[in-house]
Formats: sequence, C-alpha cells, structure tokens
Amino acid sequence: MQWTVRFVEQLERIDPRNLSRENQVDYALLKHALQAQLWRLRELREWEWNPLIYTGLAGDAIHGLMSRDFAPQNVRLKNAAERLAQFPRFLEQVRNTLVVNRIPTVHAKTAVAQNRGILKILDHTVRPLMADLPKAEREQLTLAIGVAEKAIRKHQTWLETEMLSHAKGEFRLGIELYEKKLTFALHSPLTRREIRDLAEQRVKNLHIEMYEIAKGLYSEQYPLTDFPEQPSDAFRRAVIRFGLEKANAETPKADEIVATAKRSVAMATDFIRKRDLVTIMPDPLDIIIMPEFQRGVSVAYCDAPGPLATGQKTFYAVSPIPAQWTQKQIRSHLREYNTRSLDVLTIHEAMPGHFLQLAHANRYKGILRHMFQSGVFVEGWAVYTESMMAEEGFRDHDPLLKLITLKWHLRDVTNAILDHAVHVDGISRNDAMRLLLEDAFQEEREAAGKWTRAQLTSAQLSTYFVGYLEHVAMRREAEKEWGDDFDLKTYHDKVLSFGSIPTQFVEALLHDREIPIPGAILQTSE
Repeated sequence: MQWTVRFVEQLERIDPRNLSRENQVDYALLKHALQAQLWRLRELREWEWNPLIYTGLAGDAIHGLMSRDFAPQNVRLKNAAERLAQFPRFLEQVRNTLVVNRIPTVHAKTAVAQNRGILKILDHTVRPLMADLPKAEREQLTLAIGVAEKAIRKHQTWLETEMLSHAKGEFRLGIELYEKKLTFALHSPLTRREIRDLAEQRVKNLHIEMYEIAKGLYSEQYPLTDFPEQPSDAFRRAVIRFGLEKANAETPKADEIVATAKRSVAMATDFIRKRDLVTIMPDPLDIIIMPEFQRGVSVAYCDAPGPLATGQKTFYAVSPIPAQWTQKQIRSHLREYNTRSLDVLTIHEAMPGHFLQLAHANRYKGILRHMFQSGVFVEGWAVYTESMMAEEGFRDHDPLLKLITLKWHLRDVTNAILDHAVHVDGISRNDAMRLLLEDAFQEEREAAGKWTRAQLTSAQLSTYFVGYLEHVAMRREAEKEWGDDFDLKTYHDKVLSFGSIPTQFVEALLHDREIPIPGAILQTSE
C-alpha cells in the first residue's frame, strides 16, 4: 500500500497540461487506477474475505503459462515446475490471510468447487506434454506436480472443513461501499439512482419494442387476431412469450454448444467481412470448454492475451452443462441458449465483440492503456455490437434474432437493476428471481445463475447497460458531427484504435476536444 501511496503523490506533482494529448489520457487512467487500488486496499479489503481471488491466481498461474505459445514448450514447462513448487507456500499464505468469518457462504461454496478444478489443469495442460522433456527436467516437473497436488488437496480439506463451516460473512456490500466501488468501476458521472431510473424506464421501452416484433410473429400464425390499441401489460407479456417460445424451440444439443458457437463465429465473421463493418484482425481465436477452476460465475467469457502478447491466441470459453443437473434444468439452459441466443453470445464474446475489440486495443502503441482497461467501454462495445449486427441485417433481418437480441439487451438492463438491488436494497432471492423470470423473460437456470453471480460480484453487472448507453450516445454524436461523411467502418475502427479507455476520453480524441483532467478522488494520506 505504501508503494501505491507514494506513486499517487508523485503523480500529483505532474501538471497534465504539459503532457501530450495521448499522455494526458494515460495520466488520467493511471491516476484513477491507483486511487481505486488504494480504496480497495483500505476500505473494500476484498483480500480478507473473497477466496475466489486466490483460486483464480492459483489456476491462472499454470493455465496462463500453458494455454498460449508465447515461449517454447520446454521453457513454459520449466516455469510451470517453478510455480508449482511454490504452491504450498502460496496456499498457506492464503489460509493465513483470509478472515474466515468474513467470507460469505456463496463465495466459500464457489471456491470449494473452483479449487478442485486446479488439479484438472495439471491433467489437461501439463502432464500430456511431459514425455517430450529430457529425463532430468521431466523428473523435476514430476516432483513439482506432486508437491503442488499435495498442497492443493490440503487446501481443499481446509476449504471444505474450516472455511465452509465458518463462512458467515455478508455478501451485500451496502450503500457506502457499493457507491464508491461503482464510481471507480464506471468512471462516469452517472449516479446509482440515475442508472436505476434509466434502467427501469428502459425495461418498459424494451417490452414495447419486443411486443411489436412478437405481434408480427403472432399475426403470421394467427392472421385473424385483433390486437388492442392499448394492450395491457399482461397481454403484451403474453405475446412476447409467444415469440420467445418460437426461438426457444430451436436449441442445440447439450454436447454441441461449442460446435454451435464455432458455426456462429464463422457466420458472424463472414457477415462482417461482406458488409465491411469493421476491420477484422488476423489474431487466432480458440473456442473452448471453460476450465473448471473458472466456472460458477458466468456462462461464457473472452480471455484475451495480455498486454505484451499482441497476436497471441484468444479464448472464447463456454461453460459446459453441470453433470449434476436434472433433465428439466438442462432443458431450461438450452432454451435460454437457443441457437439464436448463441449467435448473440458469440457476437458479444467474440465477433465483433470482445475478441475483435481487444485485438484492436492490443495494437495501441502504449502499454499503459493495455494495463488499465475500462470495463464500461469493453462491455458497452460488446452490447452495442449485438444491436448493431441485428440492425445491419445479420441472419437476413430474421425477426426472431431481433427479438432475442432485445431480450439480451433486457438482460443487460436488469443486470444493472439487480446489481443495485442486491448490494444496496437487500432484495430477496424470490424477488430477484421474479425480476429475472417475469420482467426479463429469462429461463429458470439463467435466472438462478444470475442470482449467484450478483452475490459473487458487485458493480460489474452495471457496466453493460452504462457502457451501452455511452456507446450509443457516442455514435449518435459522431453521425451528427460527421454528417454525410459518416461511415460505419471508419467510425468503428477509429473508436477501437485508442485502446479500451472510458468513452469520455474516446470522444475527446475522436473529435479533437480537450482531454478531461481528473481531480483528486481520494486522499492519499493514511
């Protein structure tokens, strides 16, 4: 912490007006990131009560080494052996750091499941490559694996007995911590109350938009139907559900979700290329089953290469259906992730969402912007591309795709409502499920998973809706300012060229305006 304090104090001595425009942006990003780090260390103190930090560190320590070919295989295996040898020390430090009675039960249960998955990394990514090593190096790695496995199993016993039985912490942040965390996460002038009001109004507007699409689908099947000029809310929802049922009926097989996602990527890439919507980078993309140590929070994610690994492989990871689920639960999941929904998921996570955006961002010449990315910009772009692809005619202007795209946007909006409701308002599980099932038309498995995610995370679920609002506003402003010269590909490439930075800085660079200079957010003194 003292290092961070000194760094912030040194940064305060710099007059950003003397810097180049690019460095003014970097100054603002660095200052914001350091101040956020100080707040997390002093007030949030997540290192005391969130065991998922450490399951992620342990898993990524090996998975990150072995999943990408950034160095020769024997070098990466040697590094893996060195890291595995440190597992006993690391996991002992974890046990001494965590304050068990502060850990929420939901975090404890998730950590128990994720820690087991760390052993699978060794089986899937390290052991299959050992035969290629010279005998001495193979023996060293075998010894390190044994040391690590023993430490992981010891830690698993501690997690299941000591931690899980005493984990009684509160998962809700409360208004003070939540609002501060939201301020740092969003880097936006919008307040919690303003976001909530905008989201609640947007839910109503989306219901109207979805009704109009679903009404057309209903009329195709029942052409003699008379629709009321002013439909009741119940009538509107019933018609929407009719349309969604048509999409939900077309589901992938349980063991073909990854194969379906691969087809979606190919189809989306071909559409973007034909319509010339944005420059497609040549970076490799691998669609994989989500590693076990990362499951339990989201259904899918995009794992892009690090700041110094431009052009390396990106992973679009999809969580498999849990083995313990009933047939009813499996059916619920497949209905939620029907074929069109997987198309939207692919747009969001891969093409032209996270994968393509981050491939552009990693080509920015300055490393600092790669280190301190704006989650609002990243998630906002991914959500924006969902609607943009539908508007541009993806799947031949398919009305069911448009309906599912609106449902996905409805998910993003209710994410923000749920985020606030969980951590500030104290919403119950029943009321949260009612919001997700009735207002957002989600299937039971999706809603149950989102309730878990809302407990495990905070502020992040608001970034989707806020980011979408900012991206839409930024494009409208560019269309207005550029007039007849506006070109969608030119606009997209330019927006993505500055890295993953808050939209306020993108707008300043895009339109050659003054760079917003931040004031002090937190005092740096102890």
